[in-house]
Parts: sequence; C-alpha cells; structure tokens
Amino acid sequence: MVTREQVVDALRDCFDPEIPINIVDLGLVYDVAIDDDHVNVVMTLTARGCPAHTFISDNVRQRVAKISGVKSANVQVVWDPPWDISRVSEEGKKRLGLA
Repeated sequence: MVTREQVVDALRDCFDPEIPINIVDLGLVYDVAIDDDHVNVVMTLTARGCPAHTFISDNVRQRVAKISGVKSANVQVVWDPPWDISRVSEEGKKRLGLA
C-alpha cells in the first residue's frame, strides 16, 4: 500500500526551476490523498501565470507515478488559499537565507 510519506518523499525531488528548494519545503503542496493505488496531489504555485506551471505539474505527476504500487497520479493546481512566504518550511527558509 502506498503511504503519504512515500509520496511526500517523492515530491521532495520536484523543484520549481526558478527556486532552488523542493516543492514540499517551498510550501506548494497542500494535500496528498491516496485511494488504494490512486494518488491525488493538491498544490499551488508561487504565482498565477507561472511559466513553469506545466513543467512542475508534469514533474509531480511523473515522480508520483514512479512509486511502487501507484497506478495513477493526478495533480490539481489550486489558487485558494494563495501561496505566500509563510508556507516555506524552516529548512526552506534556511536555504533561502530567511532564517
């Protein structure tokens, strides 16, 4: 059975190409739902109209789909609540020089 921890670990390999922090530490992942062998990731981006929207979504989908036991992966990009810097993890803040 696929676990949330496996999915989150896989998402730590996904990056916004303009920011050197993974999308988990950047605070872009809002929810991970697992229904048997299907995974749904709800996430946002740092800004509407992000030119890397497709790249990031495809990368998330592909990375999650590689997890053993995952038959399908879906990525839903949402804008509410909007992302802001307060969502960045302590590790992310350190890497950005904000801590």
